[in-house]
Amino acid sequence: MARYTGSKNRIARRYGVNVFGRLRNPLLHKPNPPGMHGARRRKKSDYGLQLEEKQKLKTIYGMLSEKQLVKYYQKAANQEGVTANLFVEQMECRLDNIVYRLKFGRTIFAAHQLVAHGHILVDGKKVDRRSFQVKPGMVISVKEKSRTSKAINESLNVAAHDVPEYLSLDRDSFSGQLIARPLPEQMPWPMVINLPLVCEFLAHTT
Repeated sequence: MARYTGSKNRIARRYGVNVFGRLRNPLLHKPNPPGMHGARRRKKSDYGLQLEEKQKLKTIYGMLSEKQLVKYYQKAANQEGVTANLFVEQMECRLDNIVYRLKFGRTIFAAHQLVAHGHILVDGKKVDRRSFQVKPGMVISVKEKSRTSKAINESLNVAAHDVPEYLSLDRDSFSGQLIARPLPEQMPWPMVINLPLVCEFLAHTT
């Protein structure tokens, strides 16, 4: 899967929040949106509001592609239950995101690398597919040889975010478990997202 290589600080400034949870907050020195002297925020149309909410959702999960977002929405729409809840549950339960939530990676991008480079086990087996769907009861752990990693240990000790209530973390064994299906209101998003607007946008474009 393609890896995002653009400016992460610029994205943080666009939304006015340290969206990726970086230790060096990119807003400390440049709090304004990108552009000369900080572009003014203009009033948006209904379509523009929907588009912005969709972009925000893609951003917080590590710059997901449009194709991935559409795929998750279509799958949710074809299942029984609340489409919006099923839609975001798929993103929240991605292996890379679970690794980040468990604080093994300091940022979502660090979690991407840990999974892709084979440092993460699911129920004792190596899984290097970032989009792998973690199900309740599955145990996520760091490979034994990787537990001395300075980056992983520093992240466990200093990562700014807390482990959400639907996950359990055993710091000593470098492992965690998804103990329940996450609900949107439990997901520790760094900024408010209007989920119905995202679903409206995707419903009209798929």
